[in-house]
Formats: sequence, structure tokens, C-alpha cells
Amino acid sequence: MGKSLTQQKRGKGSPTYRARAKGYKIRVSYPSSEGQGKVLKLISIAGFSAPLAMIKLDREIFFNIANEGLFESQEIQIGKNAEAKSGNILPLVNIPTGTLIYNIETVPGLGGKLVRSSGISAKVIKKIIEGVVVALPSKEEKVMNNNCRATIGVAAGSGRVDKPFVKAGKRWHLMKARGKLYPRTSPVKMNAVCHPFGGGRGKRIKSKIAKRNAPPGAKVGLIRPSRTGRHR
Repeated sequence: MGKSLTQQKRGKGSPTYRARAKGYKIRVSYPSSEGQGKVLKLISIAGFSAPLAMIKLDREIFFNIANEGLFESQEIQIGKNAEAKSGNILPLVNIPTGTLIYNIETVPGLGGKLVRSSGISAKVIKKIIEGVVVALPSKEEKVMNNNCRATIGVAAGSGRVDKPFVKAGKRWHLMKARGKLYPRTSPVKMNAVCHPFGGGRGKRIKSKIAKRNAPPGAKVGLIRPSRTGRHR
């Protein structure tokens, strides 16, 4: 009797493949009002690769991804009248061309959705009639709404990937906190009941093109590709 494939078990959403809720108990968002805020505290939480800053604005407290050089009790400005200085939050239309930004909104008022990982940033390229052109870390240029907000600077924690894990247990705990599949086994090394690419003696690679009518979970590899083979 066969058993369910790894991707089928992951899709079911069992606790084995689910991130712990406490890793995401804090929601990163932008405030609804404008003014001058104060950084109360810098915190580290498992669900985010960069440290978070707890900021108080009048009676409202919100969390934002910290930027390089941010410190506790620092004053930051929020809104269209804010200075284009590291740590401040402004609409894209008020940010000068060539400025590095992160935690960018895709829809005004929705909260930052793009460029949130540690040590990365985007750049304001130019301003056109349709909006503001932003160069993302992937080198893609995206036209954003003028009123979308972003934080000036570079997301903190740029040296995170430089430090080695040293012990397998540390990496295991990190992956567990984020609901990642770890350790990952190569499909061609599995048994036939565990994966469509499994079985056989040694590495006899099977076709990676999934059948058109393959059930969910068995649709692995190249799913109905427009072409196969080497590109010349």
C-alpha cells in the first residue's frame, strides 16, 4: 500500500508543516496618522529575519522593520512632511530619486508588503505620470502608486547569512519556527511510494514532466511546459 506524498502532506497543513503562531504574533504595519514617533524598543522574533522596532506615535503603538543604524529612543517622522532621512516613513512621491527604501506598500494604506527581508533595499528610480518607478532587489522595475508609503534606508540585519549555523540543531530550530521542510531529501533518492521520481537503482532520473491529468500532489517537476530540452 502506498502512502501520501510529502507535498500532499504539506498541502493538508498538519502541525508538522505549519509555522508556530508565536513567530507571527506581531503584525508589521504603518500607522493611520502622521507626526513624530519615538522608538520604544528593538525586538527580535522568529517569524521575521530582520529586527522589529516598536514605535509610539501619539497614543498609537505600531511595529515596523528596523533600519540599519536605528536605536532605541530615536525620534522618527511619519507622513508627507517628513524629512527624507533614514528611518522616516514617507509616501513614495515625496521621496527623492535615488533614495534607498524598504518595506514598501503595494496599495496605499495596506501596510508594507515588498522588500522586508534583512539587509535588502529598493531604490526610487524616477517619477512618471503613472506613479513612481522603484527598482526592487531582483532588478525588476515596478511602477507604484504615488501614495504608497515606504521606510527610508536599508533593512537591518544585513550580516545574518554570514554567520554559520555550526550545529545542525540550530538550523533545525530555525526551520521549525518558520514551518519549513527540513531536512530536504532529494526526490530521486526516495522510494517509489514516497515520490514520483523515486525508485530504481541509483540515480536514473525519470521524466520531470507531470501528466496532464495527474492528481494534486503528483503534479511535480515541469508542469505542462511550453517546451523542453536545452535552449540554444
